[in-house]
Amino acid sequence: MTQSIIDHATTESRERDVELCPDCETDTIVHDPDRGERVCDECGLVLTEDPIDYGPEWRAFNAQEHDQLSRVGAPLTQSMHDRGLTTTIDWRNRDANGHSMSADKHGQLHRLRVWQERIRTKNAGERNLKYALSEIDRMVSALGVPKPVKETASVIYRRALEQDLIRGRSIEGVATSALYTACRKEDIPRSLEEVTSVSRVDQREIGRTYRYIADELDINLEPTNPRQFVPRFCSELDVDKDVETTAIEIIDRTTEQGLHSGKSPTGFAAAAIYAAGLLCEETIPQRAVAETAQTTVVTVRNRYREQLEAIDRTPAT
Repeated sequence: MTQSIIDHATTESRERDVELCPDCETDTIVHDPDRGERVCDECGLVLTEDPIDYGPEWRAFNAQEHDQLSRVGAPLTQSMHDRGLTTTIDWRNRDANGHSMSADKHGQLHRLRVWQERIRTKNAGERNLKYALSEIDRMVSALGVPKPVKETASVIYRRALEQDLIRGRSIEGVATSALYTACRKEDIPRSLEEVTSVSRVDQREIGRTYRYIADELDINLEPTNPRQFVPRFCSELDVDKDVETTAIEIIDRTTEQGLHSGKSPTGFAAAAIYAAGLLCEETIPQRAVAETAQTTVVTVRNRYREQLEAIDRTPAT
């Protein structure tokens, strides 16, 4: 009889996606943190007790105490060739108690660091991977993109390396293409021109390698929406919020008409900002907009006229 009640309560709880008490069939189960128990508040039945605590046995009240008490290393990361599993020798030349070491120990530690760095890569493949990931880290820092983009770019490069897509291409070109693909995949507005400006290869090679990697790795990316660039460009130009709102509205309306198809998203966004400035009666020099978006004045001039004509608006005179 008791077993049938428990089975009935379990079945009903799964149907309702709510945990029920197997005795009184109510959903009044509460957690008692002092006793470490889960009990039914209605009938007092103890469902579980003595749970396993997977947290540390120590408590820390600030970041410094956390670093001092923690006995584990950093989490695994794809942005390092060894995924961060190897040890490192601290450069501060201090012992475990924080005391400075002697001059003889300084020389010894320096030699240990040199050999530690050498043995981290056991073959040419790991050395090339280490160099490629360091290039991605350098470009990520220069572009100011968040850490998840670096992780995604590292994963893309590793996949390209596993499928032997690096052969016949430069390491810098594939690393830059992986970073540009990661920016597109994570919806981080960085144009190909901006990525090229921090790379060691030209734009043509980056674009060619990017298309090849995306096709071989079956990475399907949506076309870049010009509105993603508007907040950053408006912030750099220091324009009013009304201009930013109007520029986004212009892009949305013209995108619905397909006017942005085949056009540079950065140039299209820059033209929308300039057109919004005219409609909001705020003076924004064409050259300043073009330099911010890394495009030409001619592009801004041609695009903003097309946009105003498409939305049937004329600037105030």
